[in-house]
Amino acid sequence: MSLLDRTVVFTAALRQAGMAVSSAETVDAVRALTAVGPLDREALRAGFAATMCKRPTNRVTFDTLFDLYFPPVIGDGLSVDAFPAGEDGVPGTATDPPQPGGAADNNHDLELLRQALRGELLDVLLRGDDEELRRLAREAVTRFGSAPGAPGRRSWFAYRALRALSPDTLVANLLSAMLGEQEAGGLAERVARQTIMERIRTFEEMVATEVRRRLAEERGADAVARTAVKPLAEQVDFLRASQRDLAELRRLVHPLARRLATRLTARRRLGRSGRLDFRRTVRSSLATGGVPMETHHRPHKPHKPELVVLCDVSGSVASFAYFTLLLTHALREQFARVRAFAFIDTTDEITRFLRGADLGDMMARIANGADLVWFDGHSDYGHAFEVFADRYPDAVGPKTSLLVLGDARNNYRATAAPVFGKLCAQARHAYWLNPEPRTYWGSGDSATRAYADLVDEMVECRNVEQLQSFIERLLPS
Repeated sequence: MSLLDRTVVFTAALRQAGMAVSSAETVDAVRALTAVGPLDREALRAGFAATMCKRPTNRVTFDTLFDLYFPPVIGDGLSVDAFPAGEDGVPGTATDPPQPGGAADNNHDLELLRQALRGELLDVLLRGDDEELRRLAREAVTRFGSAPGAPGRRSWFAYRALRALSPDTLVANLLSAMLGEQEAGGLAERVARQTIMERIRTFEEMVATEVRRRLAEERGADAVARTAVKPLAEQVDFLRASQRDLAELRRLVHPLARRLATRLTARRRLGRSGRLDFRRTVRSSLATGGVPMETHHRPHKPHKPELVVLCDVSGSVASFAYFTLLLTHALREQFARVRAFAFIDTTDEITRFLRGADLGDMMARIANGADLVWFDGHSDYGHAFEVFADRYPDAVGPKTSLLVLGDARNNYRATAAPVFGKLCAQARHAYWLNPEPRTYWGSGDSATRAYADLVDEMVECRNVEQLQSFIERLLPS
C-alpha cells in the first residue's frame, strides 16, 4: 500500500471515530506528507494534526489512530522506514516477537529477566527519559504481554506486561532516590511524588500503545481502531460520563456558547427586514411605470426572549444537569433574562448559584443551599411542577422559552399533567430535553407519554452534539 493510500485509509478511520475530516483536508494532509516526508514520523504527525484536527479534544483520538496506521516500529522493534504494509494495508510484521524459551523457559530465568527489567525501569523513571521508557514498554510487552490466541496468532495484553514490571511498587524507591537528604513530608516530597506518578502514567500509556500496535499487526488496524478509541467528548452520553469525561465536557461549554452566539448574531443580521410594507412598495413602483423593482419592509425588531430552565438534578441525571446548567450560565447574555430552577421532589430557584465566574463547585453549592427535597429525595415530577406553579406564578410568560431537563422517571407517582400543561400554554415555547434514548421512553416508571404531547417538542439529548443541534433551533431568528 502506498503512502497516499495509507493516508486515505487513515482519514477514513478518523471519520469513523467521529472526527469531521473533509476531502479538502485530506488533500492538505497529502500535501503535508509530500512536504515533510515519511522519514520524520513526529513531523509527519504534526503536519497531519495541523490539517485534520479542528479541536484540542480530538487530539487523543487522532494520536491513537496515527500510532495504529503509522507505527514507529514493526514486530519486536525493527524500525519502519517507509511504513511498509501487508496486503490488508496494515504495517507488516518483520519478525514474530521472541517468546520465552530455551534458557529462559523456566520460572527462575523469567524471574531474573523480570527483575532486570524492573531495575532498568527504576533507573529510567528516575531520569525521565521518554525514549528509553518507550523502548522498555516495547520490551515489556514483547517479553510478558503475549499469550496464545487463535491458531497462528497471539493475543496481547497490557495488564500482563504491567503486572510483570509493577511500576506502582517502585514509588517508594523513586521517592527516596529523588529526595536524597531532603526532609520527607514537605513541598519537595509532594512535587517529587507528582512527578513520579506522571512518569508512571506515561509508561502505562506507552505499554497500552504498544499493545494496540501489536494487535494491529495481528488483526489489522481497521479492526483494532474500532475498539481502541473512546467516543469524542461531544459524543459521550451524559448519563454514562465519568469524572474525566465531565472535565472534558466542561471545556466545551464556552466554545459551544461562542459558536452559538456567532450563529445568533448572523441570524439577526440576516433578519433585519420585517414584514412587507405594501403601501411603500406600490408608491415607489410609480417611478418605474408600476413595476415594483424594489420592495420595502417594515422595521424589524429582533426578539430576545426570556429563558426559564426547569432542571431535574436527582442522582440519575446529575451529570446531564451539571453540563446543561453550565451551558445555561454561558448563554445567559443571549437572552433578556435567564432564570434557572432545580428539583428532585420539590422545586427551588437556583439562579443565584449561576452568578459569578467560578462554577467548579456549582452542583455542590446547589445541593447544599437549595431546597430540593420535600419527602424522600426521589424524583417526583408531579409535585415539583405543582410547587413551581404555586411559588413562581410569574416565572413563565408570553415571552418565555420554557426548557425542561430530565428523564421523566417519576417513580410511578402522580404526574400533575394539567398543571404542567398550563405552564406550557403560558410560555412562548416549551421544550423538553430527555437524556435517555428514545427507545426507553414510556418504559417502566417513565412518564414521557404524559408530558410529550404538552410541550412543543420532547427531544432526545444524550450528548453534546444533540444538545448543540437543539440549541441552534431554539435560538431566536
